[in-house]
Amino acid sequence: MAFDLSSASRDNFQYYSSIKKPAEGDDQVVASTTFNYAEALEKSILFYEAQRSGKLPSNQRLTYRGDSALSDGSSDNVDLVGGYYDAGDNIKFGFPMAFTTTMLSWSVIEFGSLMPKEIHNARAAVRWGADYLLKAATAKADTLYVQVGEPNADHRCWERPEDMDTPRPVYKVTKQNPGSDVAAETAAALAAASIVFRVSDPSYSAKLLQVATQVFEFADTYRGAYSDSLNSVVCPFYCSYSGYKDELLWGASWLHLATHNASYLSYIISNGHSMEPGVGDGVLSWDDKAIGTKILLAQGFLHGKINELQPFKEYSDNYICYLIPGTPNFQAQYTPGGLLFKRGWSNLQYVSTTSFLLLTYAKYINANGGKISCGTKTVTSADLVSMAKKQVDYILGENPGNMSYMVGFGSKYPQHVHHRGSSVPSVRSHPDPISCNSGFQYLYTSSPNPNILEGALVGGPDSNDNYADERNRYEQSEPATYINAPFVGALAFFAAGH
Repeated sequence: MAFDLSSASRDNFQYYSSIKKPAEGDDQVVASTTFNYAEALEKSILFYEAQRSGKLPSNQRLTYRGDSALSDGSSDNVDLVGGYYDAGDNIKFGFPMAFTTTMLSWSVIEFGSLMPKEIHNARAAVRWGADYLLKAATAKADTLYVQVGEPNADHRCWERPEDMDTPRPVYKVTKQNPGSDVAAETAAALAAASIVFRVSDPSYSAKLLQVATQVFEFADTYRGAYSDSLNSVVCPFYCSYSGYKDELLWGASWLHLATHNASYLSYIISNGHSMEPGVGDGVLSWDDKAIGTKILLAQGFLHGKINELQPFKEYSDNYICYLIPGTPNFQAQYTPGGLLFKRGWSNLQYVSTTSFLLLTYAKYINANGGKISCGTKTVTSADLVSMAKKQVDYILGENPGNMSYMVGFGSKYPQHVHHRGSSVPSVRSHPDPISCNSGFQYLYTSSPNPNILEGALVGGPDSNDNYADERNRYEQSEPATYINAPFVGALAFFAAGH
């Protein structure tokens, strides 16, 4: 028996209409502030146009960007033009790019029916990532290209992508030098994207799924961590700290969901406990997929009635109890202003994924009684929605600093974002090239970024709700594609009035 998230849009109305606000006096109270979530949703997707690498399309809306990196892959006689720059630099890191594509896809799968005005742009953002991953996975047999650009050389320059003249070597994983983590995440991304395009572009969906199955087999057959194979070119930037087993189970889960092939369910049941004990790091991230997999598989039990997947529902319940203050298993940390806090570097990535998972799990349990038990405390789907809203609203401006951490949203937002393309004058306003070293004047200037990085979520405040709007405080002021990706789904939910 298979479970199918592609039916999510058909079930959305029943789910959303049945969510109730917490009663007066409940522990979790919906925040009083109401933001323009539709505007935030539009901007959160627009951000991806600023991160595009390659030949830009004629309908590019962020016009301060131009074509860049048009020869990527040529050093190995392959075409690796396209894809996304991960954050504020000009490197194409395949591991976070694949995770970004997976999470953008999941956002569309769960909440795409709630973003009718933005669904075309959301699909375009997914496709831009998926197109590149297809190239990376099919350029050469038994090879997955996982990075373009030498990060240490890139980080010694401050250049807009259009002027980039740093080395563009390519890096790959093979049978001899495996990378099960990045390969399985790529398989997950392609499988998830295939669900997004199943109706709107069936032939493209079929191609994505075909390649996803091949890449997963490659990941599972030739096992090893990609950071062991590539070392200093991926570390410390995107080391595989959690190992590769979490990605293998994550990839198998997405492939089962996309194919309904019982062999993937058998793989999950056989390997579930050995590959992913507990909830990993307690947050879903580009590195650690443990809790994301648990939530995804819990849906198979709750909706698909696959009894073998019941343990994943129990794990998911425990995760929720870990997050909710006042429950016996509560362990999560929050700032004095109420923001979930995991670690100081780019903390909003964890807030974004957690908000998405809260809303997604609320949707899943709502079809199964709408509540879970945390010891003697009952937690409802409405509690999860309320908690997610508090995190989303904090990011959008309801916080001690009254600061929106989405660039270009609200009246007060970060002005000194750690981002080359945003901080250096555009090719339109300054057509002459700006060299590697000449660009540093724009890194260190106190002037605001000349190009507004619409929709970007920055790393966010520290554990005491303090934010330094300084370009060189990259742990706080740098945006990333994977911070935004799950936030797209969360914003779609609240933009629909829930």
